Amino acid sequence: MVDTNEAVGPAGLSAAIRLKQLSAEAGTELSVVVLEKGSEVGAHILSGAVIDPIGLDKLLPGWRDEDTPIKTPVTDDRFLFLGESGGIRLPNFLMPRLMSNHGNFVVSLGNVCRWLAEKAEGLGVEIYPGFAAAEILYDDAGAVVGVATGDMGIGREGQHKDSYTPGMELRGKYVLFAEGVRGSLSKMAIA
Repeated sequence: MVDTNEAVGPAGLSAAIRLKQLSAEAGTELSVVVLEKGSEVGAHILSGAVIDPIGLDKLLPGWRDEDTPIKTPVTDDRFLFLGESGGIRLPNFLMPRLMSNHGNFVVSLGNVCRWLAEKAEGLGVEIYPGFAAAEILYDDAGAVVGVATGDMGIGREGQHKDSYTPGMELRGKYVLFAEGVRGSLSKMAIA
C-alpha cells in the first residue's frame, strides 16, 4: 500500500509502479493502493520542474517512444549573480556539474503525475483521489499496519452533516508514506 496525506507525487507513483512490476516479475499478485488527498492526481503538486529522466528510463524503458507530457528538453542554463542594480551572468563553466541541466526536461509536474497515475492504474494500482490519510494504525507490537482516512461530512462546529461518512481503515503488509516534505503522518511515524 502506498499512502499519502498530501499530494501523491512522482516518487510515490513510481514506487507503486515498481511494486506492481516486482510483483508481476515474481509471479505474485500484490495489491497496491494509493490514497490521494486532492480531487485528482496532480491537483496539489508543484506546477513546474526540471527533471532528470534517468529514473524514468529504468522504471518505464519505452516511455520516450510514447506520447508523454515530458517533451521540452533543457537547451540552455543561465546563472545570474543578482545585485541591487540588476544581474550579471556567470559563466557556466564556473558552476558545479550538478547545475548542468542538459539532458533534462522542463515539465508540468502535475501532468507528469497524471501520466504516471495512468501507467500505475494500467498495472493494476488502485488510486483513490479525494481521500487523505488521517491516522496511522499500529499493531500491539507498535508496527505500522495501515492508515485510516479522515471522517467526511463534518461541519465547522464538529457536527455530522447529512453527507457524513466515517473514515475507513486500510491495512497492508507494507505501508509506504509518500507524503513529500511536509508529510504529517511521516513525522508522526518518525517520532
